[in-house]
Amino acid sequence: MNEENILTLQKLNQTSIKSMEEKQKKSYSGIIIAIVAAIIAIGLGIYASRLYFQLDEQQQQNKELQELAELEKQDMAEQYKAFDQQYGDLLKSQLSNDSLIAQIEDERRHTQELLEELERTKATDATEIKRLRAEIASLRKVLQSYIMQVDSLNRINQTLTEENTQIKAQVTEANTQISNLSTERNQLRDKVDIAAQLDATAFWVTPKNKKSKDTQKVKDVKKLAFGFTIVKNVTAKNGQRTVYARILKPDNSILGSHGTFTYEGTSVEYSEKKFIEYTGEEQKITMYADISEYLEAGTYKLFIFCDSQMIGQTNFTLK
Repeated sequence: MNEENILTLQKLNQTSIKSMEEKQKKSYSGIIIAIVAAIIAIGLGIYASRLYFQLDEQQQQNKELQELAELEKQDMAEQYKAFDQQYGDLLKSQLSNDSLIAQIEDERRHTQELLEELERTKATDATEIKRLRAEIASLRKVLQSYIMQVDSLNRINQTLTEENTQIKAQVTEANTQISNLSTERNQLRDKVDIAAQLDATAFWVTPKNKKSKDTQKVKDVKKLAFGFTIVKNVTAKNGQRTVYARILKPDNSILGSHGTFTYEGTSVEYSEKKFIEYTGEEQKITMYADISEYLEAGTYKLFIFCDSQMIGQTNFTLK
């Protein structure tokens, strides 16, 4: 082989080697690009997944807040309806004072207008709900003042009636009764106290899950909604009362202790309490107990107390 051919072969080899090196570089670059693209795709997938779960969790929280707002709106509506009922009861109490009757009628119409506003208001309208909630405290004070006025007028009328119908007992009868007067007075006081005690009936208990939906599974219970009816009692003193609910678990331990009250000279724990305005008429009461502890399946006991007296009780079962 001559020298010229040898040089030609050498050039061909060098060209081939360079071509192979360039192909290898391109191959390596393609692999690197593919790896980087894969990493970016995985990262975007992880980010999208996290974003999806965060949005889903936020939607769930918003739904729960909306449900709580609806419950608060319902409770406010019940209070407005109770005020309206109490104004109606005052107007039925045979008042003879036209000016007072007109004032009570005006306040009743005002209460009804606020109730209509509440029913038109969305539960998510925080500003309007806050305003209507503040109105409740004002309405309660006004109602209490009218209850006191009506009660005062009734007492005056009762006194005048008694003075007009009573006559003096004969001296001889008074002399024979004076020795037993103290005993009879004590016996009468005891009878009046017993007759004036409140009585709770028509109990109901509804377990709720974390979404405030009814549930029968003890493991899902996050709240207990319960209620009862305080029966009509014209001998009981009207006014504000504190109702205490004491819930005992199957092992007789207290459920959700929130304080104590006095019962038969002893300090007793209670699960929940509620302030009510008692008018002597039948009154439906609804209460709620949030559950933040472990519940076991079994029979639970619910006791209701008011005026240092146990006024009713019931049992319910969680499975």
